[in-house]
Amino acid sequence: MPTVRVGEIELDYERSGTGPPLLAIMGMSGTALHWVEPFLRPLRQDFEVIVYDHRGVGASSPLQGPTSIVELAQDAARLLDALAIDSAHVLGISMGGMIAQELALAHPERVRTLTLGCTYCGGEGSSLTSPQVLQRLTEAMMSGDQMRALRAAFEANISPAAAAEGQLYREFLAIAAQRTVAVPVIMAQMQACVVHDTSARLSQLAMPTLVIHGTADEMLPVENGRVVASRIPGSQLEILDGIGHLFFWEQPERSAELIRAHAAVHA
Repeated sequence: MPTVRVGEIELDYERSGTGPPLLAIMGMSGTALHWVEPFLRPLRQDFEVIVYDHRGVGASSPLQGPTSIVELAQDAARLLDALAIDSAHVLGISMGGMIAQELALAHPERVRTLTLGCTYCGGEGSSLTSPQVLQRLTEAMMSGDQMRALRAAFEANISPAAAAEGQLYREFLAIAAQRTVAVPVIMAQMQACVVHDTSARLSQLAMPTLVIHGTADEMLPVENGRVVASRIPGSQLEILDGIGHLFFWEQPERSAELIRAHAAVHA
């Protein structure tokens, strides 16, 4: 993936497909590789898809100290600047959905349509990862056993039914082997998510918005999707029954079609 200067840092990115630009913003501990091919392939039919790694990830500049969702949203806006893109369809999942919220609030003219997947806005009715799941993930991550940490992360991000299928886990391991995210970067991203709160400002958003959330999401419970949708005027809420946090891994074709249809209706 090439890199581009974005303010004082560099971000690695990739552009593929044909059509209007779609900026895809990845979540906590994720990389550009986690936008898996079964999901990207149908999107490329309608969009020029732009994926990238956050600061501290992949070939992007190292993370220096703490970060914030606002800072990461500034990175996204500056990436559009660097690529000479005036406006784009924007997709954000999990932490990337929080970043997409801040991007849309700060630069509404640059967001043609907004898709927020498995994400969180803070405020009344919202809830982050449960203490039990967080403890399980933290213990695994701090154990020094990489395979234990990867298995715990996989199981927290996928529904039990999907976790039982070996193919998805093999793909998860293959991505980790190609591009790992350092524990200090993950912890900094986690702290940024904890203090994120756009709940009182989401009513300002006027662009067409689609909210997607799975009922089996352990990382950010499905109530968050309902809260986010309730705070954005005119938004569309799509609940995926029995699906976990990485909904676009479990149902890649359906997820891509939801985004394609959302953009087409509001073209």
